[in-house]
Amino acid sequence: MAHPSCKFYSIGTALLYLMLCACDFHTSSQKKAADTTIVSVPRQENGSNFYMLDKSPLDIIYFPPEYPKLKMLGKITTGPVLRILYSRPQKNGRKVFGTVVKYGEHWRLGANEATEIEFFEDVIIQETKIPKGRYMLYCIPQPAEWTLILNSDLYSWGLKIDDQKDIFKFTVPVSHANPAIEAFTMETEKTADGALLWIGWDDTKASLPVQLPAK
Repeated sequence: MAHPSCKFYSIGTALLYLMLCACDFHTSSQKKAADTTIVSVPRQENGSNFYMLDKSPLDIIYFPPEYPKLKMLGKITTGPVLRILYSRPQKNGRKVFGTVVKYGEHWRLGANEATEIEFFEDVIIQETKIPKGRYMLYCIPQPAEWTLILNSDLYSWGLKIDDQKDIFKFTVPVSHANPAIEAFTMETEKTADGALLWIGWDDTKASLPVQLPAK
């Protein structure tokens, strides 16, 4: 016959085991929740400043589209033609053109820092040869057309545009976007003689053909 203390010990061990299992389950549940929850970055912690995630996130596009993925997968061996770094503001229920983006005024084609386009080889735009290199890209919008401008003033804040450093200007028609585009967007696509850069936000979009010189 088992001693009473042994029975008490067995019950106690079982209870302890159940408690440990419960704690482990609770911890695992917390970890799972933490892994799938976006936590806001505090503005200040221990005297150091940590800013919230930007409302207009930075994005990068290439031509050919998705160039880094194609290179990683070994599906392309040539270099890219162009790359654009830009920020993407949101519509958030606003009427954009004519209000948020004023007609006839400089527009940085996004938000925050100046939008930058880099050509990795010479290209032709509207019969003008554009030497390879990096340029600031901005726009002067009108209801029926946009003037897209390449400018040499790199590393600048987008609201401070020095038009004395404009190099090339191109006028392109605009069209209606339906449905409306929530986040300001740039994309590239292949054409018969090069690429098409299209730009859109809210109910408006425009496109700029980029021709590759014959080789």
